[in-house]
Amino acid sequence: MEKIKYVYWNDKDMWLGYLEEYPDYQTQGLSFEELVENLKDIYHDINSGEIPCIRKIGELLVS
Repeated sequence: MEKIKYVYWNDKDMWLGYLEEYPDYQTQGLSFEELVENLKDIYHDINSGEIPCIRKIGELLVS
């Protein structure tokens, strides 16, 4: 099982969030549980190749 980080917040009646590595792909849910399920769906769509031209976040080690 893989762990991925996500960012989330509550805005009035909606829960919003995105996967930390893929900030361009936000989703929402009426409940926190629905948001988490939608985040899982986005993760699977990204990794299946269903969404083209995915931008990712990387780290550089510089001296």
